[in-house]
Amino acid sequence: MTDTVFGPGDTLPDIALETIDGSEVKPSDFEGRKLVLFFYPKDNTPGCTTEAKDFSALRRDFDAAGVALLGVSKDSSQKHRNFIAKHDLTVDLATDAQEGGMSDALGIWTEKQMYGKTFMGMVRTTYLIGEDGRILRVWPKVKVKGHAEEVLAAAREA
Repeated sequence: MTDTVFGPGDTLPDIALETIDGSEVKPSDFEGRKLVLFFYPKDNTPGCTTEAKDFSALRRDFDAAGVALLGVSKDSSQKHRNFIAKHDLTVDLATDAQEGGMSDALGIWTEKQMYGKTFMGMVRTTYLIGEDGRILRVWPKVKVKGHAEEVLAAAREA
């Protein structure tokens, strides 16, 4: 089981996220197509950069499998644009900066501790969403190495 509030079989909350051009995107916009929604802590940090680059490298394979990709963090749209440009990312990114947003609803924006300090942060989590908007699989507390490949394999099988 997962540490998240929502798991396999649940319908993903249809909460709007901000795209890099300032428009909104919601899970329902992907109805009829599978969606990989990967949440990560912060642009331009080592693990997050590797994860975004790994998903970008497999973008054509996800497209061929009929699976949309969307990376989400609390970073601003401007930070996302800089992140994409700096690392030549091809994966779409969205911002979940609003209080009570998608990551809050999913239970993955939570209190964390590092070096004795307590802060709010994103738990790196990936959701595979079916064509009907229901969660097919959840990867909680993701370890980045090999993750994008594992998600692609699961998406192809689903």
